[in-house]
This record gives sequence, C-alpha cells and structure tokens, in this order.
Amino acid sequence: MRPAKVHKMIERYLKTVGLTKKDTFLEETEVWRWTRGSAEIRVFMKDGGNDRTYLCIHSPLMDIPSENQPEFYRHLLDMNFNHLGIKLSTEQESSKVYAIYERDIEGLDIDELVTCIRDLEWWADKLDDELQEQYPH
Repeated sequence: MRPAKVHKMIERYLKTVGLTKKDTFLEETEVWRWTRGSAEIRVFMKDGGNDRTYLCIHSPLMDIPSENQPEFYRHLLDMNFNHLGIKLSTEQESSKVYAIYERDIEGLDIDELVTCIRDLEWWADKLDDELQEQYPH
C-alpha cells in the first residue's frame, strides 16, 4: 500500500469527526495533529528501515516524573500488559511519556485505521489524566 492512500484514509476519518486536513496537517513535518478531550493526537507515517512503512499514532501523556521513577516505570510496564492495543513508551530525546499505536500500512483498510485512531484517542484521553493524578509534578 502506498502512503498516499493512507493519507486519504486519514483525511476521510478526520472528515467524520468534523476536522479537515487544513486544520490538522503540518506540511513541514507531515504530521496530523488534533485534540480529543485533554489528549493531543499525532498521526504520521515512518519508514521502518526494513522496506516497510508504518502508521504511527502517538499522544504525549505527561512528563516523566523526577521522583519515584522506578515505581513509575514499573507502573508503565504493568499498564502495557493490561491496556490492549496501545503501548506506553518514552522517547530517547524527550522527557515525555507517550501512548503509541504503530502498524505496518500493508493491508491497512479504513475500518482498521478508524479503530486504531479511536482506540488511541480514548486511551490517551483517559490515561493522561490518570497518570498525571498519580504522579503529579
């Protein structure tokens, strides 16, 4: 599947929730950005370095707390086990914790794309509040 086809599916999804490419797409980074509740959603495609292209749906949930980090990281790992469909991660060059969904675009259809985005939106909006309440800065 070509990335251009996935772009069209993303635009189709956005239209169903009242958003447009003009409102959400940043040409210079090729990232769609919008909010659902308190969560910022970012959708983009990334070269996997293995002749595959991946759909990436990310949401920054919070900053990594400066205290109780071993407990915090253990909590994130436990959440990864229990919250199906997403993973929680940090990024090497960032102090943020992200909710992430990633999938090879090969074979992706509009129904799966919509499910993946909606799931990530729901979890991110729920988990950003819960994590920030449990681990305030």
